[in-house]
Amino acid sequence: MKLPGHDAIARQADEHLVTYRVRLPRKVVEHPFRQVARRVIMALLLLVGTALIVYADRGGYSDNSDGSVDLLDAFYYATVSLSTTGYGDITPVSDAARLTNIFLITPMRVLFLIILVGTTLEVLTERTREEWRLNRWRSTLRDHTVVVGFGTKGRSAIQTVCATGLKKEQVVVVDPSSKVIEAATADGYAGIVGDATRSEVLKRAEVHKARKIIIATQRDDTAVLVTLTARQLNKGAKIVAAVREEENAPLLKQSGADAVITSASAAGRLLGLSVLSPAAGMVMEDLIQQGTGLDIVERPVIKAEVGKKPRETEDLVVSIVRGHRVLGYDDVAVGTLELTDRLITIVRATPGSQIAPDVRPISQD
Repeated sequence: MKLPGHDAIARQADEHLVTYRVRLPRKVVEHPFRQVARRVIMALLLLVGTALIVYADRGGYSDNSDGSVDLLDAFYYATVSLSTTGYGDITPVSDAARLTNIFLITPMRVLFLIILVGTTLEVLTERTREEWRLNRWRSTLRDHTVVVGFGTKGRSAIQTVCATGLKKEQVVVVDPSSKVIEAATADGYAGIVGDATRSEVLKRAEVHKARKIIIATQRDDTAVLVTLTARQLNKGAKIVAAVREEENAPLLKQSGADAVITSASAAGRLLGLSVLSPAAGMVMEDLIQQGTGLDIVERPVIKAEVGKKPRETEDLVVSIVRGHRVLGYDDVAVGTLELTDRLITIVRATPGSQIAPDVRPISQD
């Protein structure tokens, strides 16, 4: 694998023109352009309505220039009146015209100003509201999951995690493509537009407070740099990375990844298994797809299971996690289950069990 040279890394570090933005998911009821267009149309309708009212009672108005009020003068008067300009060259002189101004023109003038000023204030306060949302989001975000790369791998990974109960509010997606981030926010995830190899971009994603980090970049060298940066910012987070080439997996682990998945090799093994046994391939695909059929779940040992053998538990145990070792269910080193062990089991997926494996409540009976 070829990593970027020192000069390229230095140029990235000195790059000050790179922009990154935080985008939070939102429910857009109506497109902003349509909102503005709708208000403009309402204002124009008020203007036309006022002009028609004035023109219908044109005999009650006086024009200083020629004395009479035509349709153009009516629109002119409506414009200067609703905008509160009021040059005074056209004035209501009859009682009916003045009453019309009191009970019709004045309320329409107020409504006209509300429409225009309301639109202006909404535009001016949008930045303030967005900044408030970002500050509130940063203050409440912790123990979340950061996903670097929202391609096929990243999207599938986070869908699998969310199927076990992780809330979308606890997911932050980082990707250099603004279109990809728009797709992520449309799905309900918070997004950061930027290069994840830069520490300030990961800081925007609150990586230092994250619990899990999923690295699913398109290039192996990028995955190494992101892993190094993420591990430097967060020493305790669980980092899982994907690589294309199996020979790069050790380098990812040396960079700080807790687990490395070789995407090309994993897909190849599944293809080979499906060729040998289509049914076995279907079972494996079912196991890695959380929330349906059979699920692989990691859970702690409960008190009632202490001292038993793995096959004596109610669940189908396939492996035991003891300390830093993963032992098979039939490994002689397992003996009996201990309270500090964790079990990797195969269970039937049910709506009630679709919660995060690491926080899955286990009965203590």
